[in-house]
Amino acid sequence: MTTSGTPHPTRTSHPPHPPHTALTLAATLLTATVGLYIALVALGNITDFDSNQQFVRHVLAMDTTFKDDDLMWRAITSKGLADAAYVAIIAWETVAALVLVAGTWLWARRDLERARRVSTYGLLMLMLLFGAGFIAIGGEWFAMWQSDDWNGLDAATRVFLLSGMVLLVIHLPTGTATKPEDQPQSPSQSQAQSQT
Repeated sequence: MTTSGTPHPTRTSHPPHPPHTALTLAATLLTATVGLYIALVALGNITDFDSNQQFVRHVLAMDTTFKDDDLMWRAITSKGLADAAYVAIIAWETVAALVLVAGTWLWARRDLERARRVSTYGLLMLMLLFGAGFIAIGGEWFAMWQSDDWNGLDAATRVFLLSGMVLLVIHLPTGTATKPEDQPQSPSQSQAQSQT
């Protein structure tokens, strides 16, 4: 029985995990931090439903703004619609938290491409919620900036900027690209090289 030195055709070589770097560690911890934050926000909204329910109702009703007649037609005074919007916000926060937890798990497993993709989805969900939802729609359309009592613009801006910063960090080059000669070869490539 002779062996040619080529790998068995049924055996596949798995690429090694990329090494841990300071950047991947930062991506893991930052994704985990944002995921933990939004998970606690969602949990707080579920367990203390009434507090932010009142916030959403007052923002949509525009009852603590300057009450300019040119703007008040935008107000939504229906408690049912306001509560539906609030439940939708909680659901969005919960899904974003789960996506970011999954992203954190993938970072910890050093599955960098999937971790980057999944984390991007979760972070974009937060940027949409707090940027488009709270800052643009709540702050401008419903004139939340005019209210001294029900104004969430500072908190929304913090979350938007934090999510954006983490999004930039996770898309920085990780420096784990390997040279062509370091990459695992398929059996046909190995056989071709052994014949030359």
